[in-house]
Amino acid sequence: MSADRAGEARVVQAVHGRHGAPVDPAYLAGLAEELRQSYGRAGLIELYGRFASGDGVVDTLMRKAIWQAIARRCGTGLQVAGGAGFKHPETFEIGNGVFIGAQAYIQGRFDGTCVIGDNVWIGPMAYFDARDLVIEDSVGWGPGAKVLGSTHTALPVDVPIIRTDLEIKPVRIGAWADIGTNATILPGVSIGKGAIVGAGAVVVSDVEPFSVVAGVPAKFIRWRTEADPVLDISHGGRS
Repeated sequence: MSADRAGEARVVQAVHGRHGAPVDPAYLAGLAEELRQSYGRAGLIELYGRFASGDGVVDTLMRKAIWQAIARRCGTGLQVAGGAGFKHPETFEIGNGVFIGAQAYIQGRFDGTCVIGDNVWIGPMAYFDARDLVIEDSVGWGPGAKVLGSTHTALPVDVPIIRTDLEIKPVRIGAWADIGTNATILPGVSIGKGAIVGAGAVVVSDVEPFSVVAGVPAKFIRWRTEADPVLDISHGGRS
């Protein structure tokens, strides 16, 4: 192969984004219901630890069944990779065909809201402060990208900041958006439909639909168009 060809980009079809309607085995719903009735919420969380990290068929099946048993709502076709964790999963509403990557962590709150739409792909080691979070359909979430949904008020100033009250602000990720590897979305931010957030960006303010932002802090780069070249600034790594 010539040196010129060695550096060329290669465009291939997406896999996750082209999945048809997800179908679970017929027995899965019954298994999830049996687990729910037999273990209860606390027991299910303890049980999850036995299957959290393995990559075998049984571990993969049991992670899916436990998430379905414990979530407020959970669609079909969920895939949960090894090491993915959660807090307050009883507040989660998960759509169809969702993929949650290895070692991703979703931190809900007992009185919070966490909605993940259909066909969302979440990369490995992603982190979500999901106390008031909505991710709409067909969002790509790059490896290591984060949502911060709350911050300490830092008042009064004569006490340690970690003892001050938390201010929770909603975070909204519009359908079709793509969040780049290691990007950070700060509290109160909304990402518009079809927007692209570049890798490593720190997003401190709302992002317009079908725009491209990047940098620290993230700034508007341009609008997306049909003539766009293949983009590498977000590169979520979805296969």
